Amino acid sequence: MGLSMNVLALCKVKKILKKVNALKESVAQLSDEELQAKTPYFKQKIKEGVSLDKLLPEAFAVMREADKRVLGLFPFDVQVMGGIVLHQGNVAEMKTGEGKTLTATLPLYLNALTGKGTFLVTTNGYLAERDCKELKPVYQFMGLSCCFGAPEEKNLKPAVKRRIYDHDIVYTTNSALGFDYLIDNLAKDKESKYMRPFNYAIIDEADQVLLDTAQMPLIIAGAPRVQSNQYGTANTFVTTLKKDEDYEFNEEETNVWLTEDGVKRAQSYYGIENIFTEEHHELLQHIVLALRVNYLLKRGDDYVVQDGEVKLLDKNNGRVMEGNKLESGMHQAIEAKEEVEITPAMRAMASVTYQNFFRMFPKIAGMTGTGKVAEEEFINTYYMKVVQIPTNRPVQRIDLPDRIYVTLPEKLLASLEVVKKIHATGQPLLIATANVEISEIYSELLLREKIPHNVLNANNVPKEAEIIKEAGQKDAVTVATLMAGRGTDIKLGPGVKELGGLVVIGTEKLASKRDDLQLRGRSGRQGDPGMSLFFTSLEDEVVIKHGLTWVHKYYDKNKDFDWDQPRLLTKRKFRRALENAQKASDNEGQKGRETSLEFDESLRMQREIIYQQRNELINAQGGYDVEKIITNQIERFVSTHPKLDTFTLSHYIFSNLTYHYQGDITQVDLTNANAVKEHLLGIAREELALKKGKLANQAEVANFYRTAILRAIDACWIEEVDNLQQLRTVVSSRSLAQRQPMYEYHKEAFRSYGKMKADVYQKIVKNLLLSSVVKTKKGNVIYFV
Repeated sequence: MGLSMNVLALCKVKKILKKVNALKESVAQLSDEELQAKTPYFKQKIKEGVSLDKLLPEAFAVMREADKRVLGLFPFDVQVMGGIVLHQGNVAEMKTGEGKTLTATLPLYLNALTGKGTFLVTTNGYLAERDCKELKPVYQFMGLSCCFGAPEEKNLKPAVKRRIYDHDIVYTTNSALGFDYLIDNLAKDKESKYMRPFNYAIIDEADQVLLDTAQMPLIIAGAPRVQSNQYGTANTFVTTLKKDEDYEFNEEETNVWLTEDGVKRAQSYYGIENIFTEEHHELLQHIVLALRVNYLLKRGDDYVVQDGEVKLLDKNNGRVMEGNKLESGMHQAIEAKEEVEITPAMRAMASVTYQNFFRMFPKIAGMTGTGKVAEEEFINTYYMKVVQIPTNRPVQRIDLPDRIYVTLPEKLLASLEVVKKIHATGQPLLIATANVEISEIYSELLLREKIPHNVLNANNVPKEAEIIKEAGQKDAVTVATLMAGRGTDIKLGPGVKELGGLVVIGTEKLASKRDDLQLRGRSGRQGDPGMSLFFTSLEDEVVIKHGLTWVHKYYDKNKDFDWDQPRLLTKRKFRRALENAQKASDNEGQKGRETSLEFDESLRMQREIIYQQRNELINAQGGYDVEKIITNQIERFVSTHPKLDTFTLSHYIFSNLTYHYQGDITQVDLTNANAVKEHLLGIAREELALKKGKLANQAEVANFYRTAILRAIDACWIEEVDNLQQLRTVVSSRSLAQRQPMYEYHKEAFRSYGKMKADVYQKIVKNLLLSSVVKTKKGNVIYFV
């Protein structure tokens, strides 16, 4: 079914390609000036209502010719086909080395003609900056502006960022774009905003960005919490515990807990009678965090320590995720474990997942070498089909069947023997490992065999470009984590084709079939020869987590081994078992992303409402009915306090209306609701009049009102975002009480939103009436809200 759908999609694409090719000769006859004049011509046609689809054949033919003249590269038919798929808002699956970078110039040019801006989103800044630098001349030749949107400089001023985002084409990273969106929606005024409405984006390595990292939310943190001093003591206690005696853990479910003996030991260690009381809730939470980071998270696999800092690793490619931290005290618990400085636990001020972020674009497209296996998820989540583009030259790479061994050491030793034989021929080798730890172990094995090599992992990212450049040279041996599996193009050096091309050696069955395909795709680019071979074992993480019971039983009976005789498992049932484990892992990943999207739905709806309200406030010139807000809040107070006393009333006045009340509260008839209401309204109106009296004109008054309202919304929204982040952790435990966590989450989120709205109005009244308005000597107005 999938194949026939792809054939049908390609037939439609080829019809459009035929129209593009029909214009090839006539466009080639144009002078440079005539070619460049096509851009204003296309823009005028768009203004007249001509659709981009109708302009596509001529626009693609024009840009294709521009690529040839400026870059010396004329896009092949398959690249034009890829560009058509990208323009249609789908995913183009193109093999490594097929020129996705050049392919993107065609739809980027066409969609940038609208003047609404386009993005090319890549997974890391090096690639984005490199591609922007290489392709900028052709865009400028055609009268469009192009810019790199993820500079290393931090805290750029809004005016600088506005200039970046005003370019027709912006090359950037997914994280830079996402964080800029969040920061832009924390702006206090119109001058602080810099992003235009979203229009069109092409996402390189689309399956990694839109699927693999989709569950990791982008979070702007601020407003630090009160720092706990219990991380260190909890970590020290946990290191004294014994497995299966004091604690147990389920690696498949990534869960760990104290046994009954462990609870008794904790109570004895801390000198308390019952650790499960409300009084000791925080202590128990710290012990659970310490258990998780000590027995579920691994250094080199989940994180690394660099320059005295704990930095998280992307499980999908081994790259350091700069600026990302685990929530709910988990990051601080790791810092205690690694004995580095414990950083403050921060509140989440703004948050968005890549799933919901990219769904905000009217049109997105994707490029990847491995999208077809996840087409169903692309369709369900992003409404994008995956179209497999044929290669320009037939793939010559030989993909050998996996070699399966019982244990990890047997697998590594067997692979080392193959590496030694291939290295003796001079063929370059790329040895792919699943994590930093295994890459270091393999490096030690190669050193023992006196084989010179490079290591590419999260500990030496700055050398990535140099290492990849050398990886295709004769005699080269490169040990790399999965970070070498994406966004890199290993070119063969002199004489390497004759030797058989690059050999990719995988040392583990990876969590997703797409990762396997990505690694194999490092070899055999553009019709080059090559070979790939994976060495796997029953100790691979995907087998441990998702293998069938009989596989685990077989391993338990046969885990003892002879160092000199690695056991190769040749029966078909083992191959099927590993394939099924990988399928189960893929399915679990997809289910997790679907769950994440469902959880994020409440936050998404709230975020859209709040951001829309903020933008309306920032762009408005006035018209704030603050007296109505104040009246409603006073009426709410009076209606909820039918039996008022003088203390409650005076407390409300001083906490919400004014610090300077000098009236006689005993003269107010507390049994008459209308009398109380009129008294409070009189105080509020008098206080508001004092503020307005210090402002020169209606514009200053409107600005004061806007500031008071915005700060109220922001303060309450920060609390709401942080609350919803914590709520996800809390409701997960309710399944133990036979409750449905998703239902519980949305129910609590709805209740929380209602409370936030009430808090916003109360905060607005306080900001309006309790703030100070001060004029400086220069006549500037400062609001102390």
